[in-house]
Amino acid sequence: MGHKIAVLLHNIRSAHNVGSIFRTADAAGVSRIYLSGYTPKPTDRFGRAQKEIKKTALGAETFLPWEHNAAPDAFITEMKKKDWSIVGVEQDARAVDYRKFKPRKPTLFIFGNEVLGLSKELRAKCDELIEIPMRGRKESLNVSVAAGVILFACGSPNT
Repeated sequence: MGHKIAVLLHNIRSAHNVGSIFRTADAAGVSRIYLSGYTPKPTDRFGRAQKEIKKTALGAETFLPWEHNAAPDAFITEMKKKDWSIVGVEQDARAVDYRKFKPRKPTLFIFGNEVLGLSKELRAKCDELIEIPMRGRKESLNVSVAAGVILFACGSPNT
């Protein structure tokens, strides 16, 4: 059996992307999703379902545990104290091909904004950075597609 896997979504704009990642994370065996920054939450402050997330998550948002932290810094520090590996998914000079990454302990994968990705400050807090090599003219994938690639290739508890 593999290690526990969690996901942090920081400053994701699209509720559809968040819902899609909830659905994919459930399918991949993720234990919890953490939301930070302005990432939309599955419920509003009155406990009502956020309809765009509900539409794409197809119920995963109701049973996959999640929590929101306004800023990720203290949360990441706390996860490191609990011996979690912090892995950012981002194109960066120090990023390695995701196919070479194997979790060695509980791992938190961080996915960032659809356009801006992970900030330099957030990348600096990561123990490792991994990336999906691009072969075409576009420089990136949709964040929900990237999450699917990473979670099934690197994060599945059964790998």
